Amino acid sequence: MRLIIAALALAGLAACETTEGFGRDVSDLGDAITEESQEAQ
Repeated sequence: MRLIIAALALAGLAACETTEGFGRDVSDLGDAITEESQEAQ
């Protein structure tokens, strides 16, 4: 699970080109972390 999160973070950081894009990437990463934590419960 941590590998998935790390891969998403790396892909998100590599894909963003602007501050706005970075914000969307961080938001998407937060959503992925939330989803993973809910599945673990």
